[in-house]
Amino acid sequence: MYRILIIEDDETIAHEIKKQLQLWGLEAECVKDFRNIMPFFTQYDPHLVLLDISLPFFNGYHWCSEIRKVSKVPVIFISSASDNMNIVMAVNMGADDFIAKPFDQNILIAKIQAMLRRTYDFAKAVPVLEHRGALLNTGDNTLAFEGRSIELTKNEYRILLALMESKGKIVSREKLMERLWETDSFVDDNTLTVNINRLRKKLDAAGLVDFITTKIGVGYLIK
Repeated sequence: MYRILIIEDDETIAHEIKKQLQLWGLEAECVKDFRNIMPFFTQYDPHLVLLDISLPFFNGYHWCSEIRKVSKVPVIFISSASDNMNIVMAVNMGADDFIAKPFDQNILIAKIQAMLRRTYDFAKAVPVLEHRGALLNTGDNTLAFEGRSIELTKNEYRILLALMESKGKIVSREKLMERLWETDSFVDDNTLTVNINRLRKKLDAAGLVDFITTKIGVGYLIK
């Protein structure tokens, strides 16, 4: 499991980021002692660091410089101070990326995954499919949207996976039933309809209204 260290003094933001990372199967911890960050950094040994610029005692530039003395771990700055000078300073101090506050949690997750992928070949372990801000994690079969996790049954997950893999294209009912046959349960035409309807209700309740489109007599698609 990949470990993310969050160095952010706004507790609300820090804990919201931590919760979102954990939804995607990532381990995360928040720094609490902003006077002595390096001992915790060394002990935790993170795979990636999220680092704010404005911190108590010493700013993020200082801590990025200290981290770079002992580690090549990817560092992503997160800051409301997003003018060009601060971005240049961050890069010169050894940062790998810069995300301006306020940011969309889905964008943050996408950037973290991209950085882990480039650094640790993360994509092969946990590929993620995205549509309309919904993120389907094929590593643990979960769906997340706007910071919330949506519980899926095995069949619902397989249906959504098939549709998101063919985004913009119609997937026939026959093809979906073939995917569901991979489970231990018997799947007929009526069973597929029941599963589609249950999945739609879950998506609607989560705010993903009309996520799945029906093509009568043909199949389904997301677009």
